[in-house]
Amino acid sequence: MPLSKKTILTGIKEYVLIALGILLYVTGWSLFLIPNNLVGGGVSGVAAILQYATQGHIKIGTTYFVVNAILLVIALFILGKGFGGKTVFAVIMASIGLNVLQDLIPAGIIQALALDNGKLMSTIMGGILVGVGIGMTMSQGGSTGGTDIIALIVNKYRNVSPGRMILWMDVVIILSSLLVPSYSAEGDLLPWTEKITTVVYGFILVVVNSTVLDMYISGSRQSVQLFILSKKYKEIADAITRDLHRGVTVLDGKGWYTQTPTEVLMVLTRKSDLSMLLRLVKSIDTGAFLSVSSVTGVYGKGFDRIKEKVKGQKDIISKES
Repeated sequence: MPLSKKTILTGIKEYVLIALGILLYVTGWSLFLIPNNLVGGGVSGVAAILQYATQGHIKIGTTYFVVNAILLVIALFILGKGFGGKTVFAVIMASIGLNVLQDLIPAGIIQALALDNGKLMSTIMGGILVGVGIGMTMSQGGSTGGTDIIALIVNKYRNVSPGRMILWMDVVIILSSLLVPSYSAEGDLLPWTEKITTVVYGFILVVVNSTVLDMYISGSRQSVQLFILSKKYKEIADAITRDLHRGVTVLDGKGWYTQTPTEVLMVLTRKSDLSMLLRLVKSIDTGAFLSVSSVTGVYGKGFDRIKEKVKGQKDIISKES
């Protein structure tokens, strides 16, 4: 079945946004975290610990790629074809970026933005960039792989929350940095006191990452419900379906004050599209009456999807982009 022009453009947009998200992700690590010898959770945290221990001979991107490649192969056999081309694309882009970008960023910029601002500020700024990057990638149906794959594999055979599993793995990875020698970019062995503070910064980094990620995902997926009352309801409904490609439901109503029948348009859309929809309505009828409210969940075509119950698992709610 031939792909439509709209489908192709949508696919291109998704991959471009994934690439932009990965760029933010690797920038957070290369600019703020790695120069300060900071560690975090997940595969990137393991890879960072190994880079510090080998004095940069094994770069973070190399370990990141190898570990994720092994996890993806295992997931393919155990979980099925749930990880598609977008995840492979994201992992490859991140692996290359984590290796290359470290050498491309000028030392003066690293000194001014990361080293001079201290480890705490670098942890916060790096965590924000990493969180936004992962959120942007996930919102387009991609994934950076890593410990979430392990959590899903364990969850298939044990009744363990994936979120709790990922949290405990991050804690173990960060604490493990105490057992591995760590060298600075100048080749100096870091003392125990500095490694202990690095662990604390690692926990702060995990909190910042998860908070920013949740805010980004919830913001990009939040939906709103509109009720529109207008004598030009037909023109408004046609414009919404034609220009915004959103469904419209026409409800029969009655104005109790005037005792006259009226039509009410009900529209469900993403919060990010709300301003465009309001402008469209006002361009047709400046006197239209609108009511806007947030909704906690919208499931169906064009929104989120509820998967059927799989044997041996609980109901899994997956988010579509």
